[in-house]
Amino acid sequence: MSGDTTALQSDEILRVSGLKKYFPITKGFLKRVIGHVKAVDDVSFHIKKGETFGLVGESGCGKTTIGRTILRAIPPTGGEILFRREDKVLEVSKLDRRELRTAWRDMQLIFQDPYSSLNPRMTVLSIISEPLICNKIASGQALRNRVMELMEIVGLDKRQLERYPHAFSGGQRQRIGIARALATNPSFIVCDEAVSALDVSVQAQILNLLMELQNKLGLSYLFISHDLGVIRHISDRVGVMYVGRIAELGPSHEIYSSPLHPYTEALLSAVPVPNPRAKAERIVLEGDVANPAKLPEGCYFHPRCRYCKERCKEEHPDLRDMGNGRFVACHFAEDLSLRSVGN
Repeated sequence: MSGDTTALQSDEILRVSGLKKYFPITKGFLKRVIGHVKAVDDVSFHIKKGETFGLVGESGCGKTTIGRTILRAIPPTGGEILFRREDKVLEVSKLDRRELRTAWRDMQLIFQDPYSSLNPRMTVLSIISEPLICNKIASGQALRNRVMELMEIVGLDKRQLERYPHAFSGGQRQRIGIARALATNPSFIVCDEAVSALDVSVQAQILNLLMELQNKLGLSYLFISHDLGVIRHISDRVGVMYVGRIAELGPSHEIYSSPLHPYTEALLSAVPVPNPRAKAERIVLEGDVANPAKLPEGCYFHPRCRYCKERCKEEHPDLRDMGNGRFVACHFAEDLSLRSVGN
């Protein structure tokens, strides 16, 4: 975020500043580096305590990479990640292995696929209790009691403790994954496409569960999804990503009612409207998504933008503060009159 301070404010739990993640491209027997895939390129945002920040964009735009970099599942190439743990502010990218293990108690991840993220050879008791055992939080009967408590919290029958994952539906498996994420009493959870593998009716149940848990436990979420309907339902603020960068950022209701970036407008035109009489025009983006290993000059979106001008081809736009918490990376945002959902 242009001009953004790196200090963590009192109402914030996380602040990401200038985050970068480049993957090297190698060639030959000696693995000589000949370039980089810029999966995440200078991304900045913050998340407040008790808030859900939605990250949305096409597949391959860098959403998941951001989530895993924040948790240090993969190391960042550059930038700063500040996280509030109790009364301390941690610089996540500089923590050693021991300090990171301690920080992970407060930073957890809910995976996308409830089928592959659970070990089929472990019972529900073993799956949920694993983080408690690894962090030496509970043992014996206290461990078993804590697992049963977690199962009740996420809406599962505690009599199913000794069952294996194959005995549960997709929605129930995701509840097991949520219970596992809650085991260490975290304050911040990354939800990586947490409902995309589920049926629509089950998606609603899981989303409502996440919102209930947030209100009850005071959780903060980074919610990653390609589904704008899901993001709209659960998010307080939204960041729209395109090829490793944030194109637009702001309060959810304002993003959906008055988009400022042409890419956001195109995404919103694809959102289904529950009105059979509505005749919304779908904006079809021409061309292909920019190659993060060989990015175009100027604005990354200009080859697909129907409002493109000569300046867009030569100068890359910074993420500018438009007031009222709105930020946009577009040279001509003030001059455009973009359509919202259903218009």
